[in-house]
Amino acid sequence: MKRIIYALCLCLVWPLGLQAQAPFYQGKTIRIVVGLPAGDVYDLWARLIATHMARQIPGNPNIIVQNMPGAATMITANHVYTVGKPDGLTLGMVIPSIYFDQLLGRKEVQFDYGKFTWIGSTVKGDHQMYMRADAPYKNIEDIRKASVPPKCGSTGTGSPSYYIPKLMEEIFGAKFTVVTGYPGGQAIELAVERGEIQCRSFTIEAFFAREPFHTWRKTGFVRNIIQTGRKRDPRLPDTPTIYEVMDQYKTPEESRRVAAVVLAGGNLGRPLFGTPGIPPDRVKVLREAFAKTMADPEFLGEIEKRKYELDPTSGEELEALAKEIIVQPPQVVERLRKLLEK
Repeated sequence: MKRIIYALCLCLVWPLGLQAQAPFYQGKTIRIVVGLPAGDVYDLWARLIATHMARQIPGNPNIIVQNMPGAATMITANHVYTVGKPDGLTLGMVIPSIYFDQLLGRKEVQFDYGKFTWIGSTVKGDHQMYMRADAPYKNIEDIRKASVPPKCGSTGTGSPSYYIPKLMEEIFGAKFTVVTGYPGGQAIELAVERGEIQCRSFTIEAFFAREPFHTWRKTGFVRNIIQTGRKRDPRLPDTPTIYEVMDQYKTPEESRRVAAVVLAGGNLGRPLFGTPGIPPDRVKVLREAFAKTMADPEFLGEIEKRKYELDPTSGEELEALAKEIIVQPPQVVERLRKLLEK
């Protein structure tokens, strides 16, 4: 009789044990919310990650991408931070420089940048500015001397399409008219083709990643005015770096420090992050899955096919960078305020 009772107990407990051992993500759906429209490079990266990263997560969850464009990706950042549950099922991808909005204390900000759960980034992002080739601005000196400033398009103040021109105003005395409110890069490119604006700043990676830039480069439709890396990118050998131009104009040290803070977002690249408070074991799963994806042969084959760059940054590194960036002395914040709120 005792043996029968023991066997019955085992039968009752065994299914519960199997259920307890099942991976958390089994049968679940992870949502990556992207702060830019479908077809933007951030969106393309998110969909590529979603396709390959699910295989690296125990339980093989479904991963979907949702586009939530607006306010230079602040809507997405606010949504992930305030609406997403801390369960590891809501992730986000935004323009990394939205930390400006928090540093400046803008009332629309509902997130604490340093408290996001950072998963990883696929590539670091130096930037460039292109200009329509038929515009009368061949270099920074032409822009400094121009009686009519060139018009650059931007999604919002947290975007490099906004802060790169504003940084050049601050450190070089160049003048730009920045037109904000575009929903994404594709809308800006259409405005450039129509002649409504002449310029845009964004990553070098994106400039070499897709149309219409492949065609624009072949036809000479645009020229590159400046790039933000410390060294010239091999693909832009004739385009001066912002550091070369700072040397040319003998930019003061304090302005150089402001430039360093402004350009720090490039080191964060295209970060994938989650809500605050995700349990440590799930953070570990997500970070490990991201790292494995970056080394997965199928993923690497797709990267090569698309001619994308790949220079991954771990979640731990992103977390340290984010916490460092968001803490700045008052004098630097005040310079940023003057630069970004002109």
